[in-house]
Amino acid sequence: MGGLSDRAVRNLSILREKRPLIHNITNFVVMNYTANALLAMGASPVMAHAENEVEEMVSFAGALVLNIGTLTEDWVDSMIKAGKKASELGIPVVLDPVGSGATSLRTNSAKKITEETDVSVIRGNASEILSLRNAQSKTKGVDSIHTVEEAAESAKILANELGTTLAITGPTDLITDGSRVIEVSNGHPLMRYVTGTGCTATVTIGAFLAIDDDPVTATATALAFFGLAGEVAGERASAPGSFMIELLDALYTITPERLGIGCKIRED
Repeated sequence: MGGLSDRAVRNLSILREKRPLIHNITNFVVMNYTANALLAMGASPVMAHAENEVEEMVSFAGALVLNIGTLTEDWVDSMIKAGKKASELGIPVVLDPVGSGATSLRTNSAKKITEETDVSVIRGNASEILSLRNAQSKTKGVDSIHTVEEAAESAKILANELGTTLAITGPTDLITDGSRVIEVSNGHPLMRYVTGTGCTATVTIGAFLAIDDDPVTATATALAFFGLAGEVAGERASAPGSFMIELLDALYTITPERLGIGCKIRED
């Protein structure tokens, strides 16, 4: 082991020692599952989206996760309010632009959040990431119709423009801040048959950001951990229902040492 593998070991160890509070303004589809995932991996989740409490709540948090999966204009206002407070306090913000590019509400809301808050990491599939740069990029629902490779160059440009770290997830995950590029190849095919796995990857990034102040290494090690959990779950499950439960169990049972051995991280 060495380098990013050692960083992964360190991050998971510190996460479980410190149990940071992760404030989520997220969608109804995944709220319960992502809260359980955060608990399983060693973090402490809170799901709070009321506009009159988000500033107070985020001030206690180690990271803020914004997810536009079931969006309303009121929720956008809450996200921006919480994001501005987090930025003011130096608390990292993660954005999951679910379905950006599919409708103008989603695309415009994602862009507004990036313009008005200091977003540390944006995680999405290739089409969602491309939609933040190119108005002609269209998604097929919330599934990507672009490959990671097709989005890589645009991601580097966009990361520089936004001053943020981008994570494009797929069979191979790509993480870039515009100069550094890291690929993570952990994961399992059954992950695409359980709703909310992308959203769960995002909250995992939030948890790791709370204890690692380098967004690139926090994101890469988080995705390696989550992908390895998928691999472990896939060894035990043969279908989506059991896989969903085994994934939670894997997030709980994977040790830092096993992550160091099993993570598949490559820096270009």
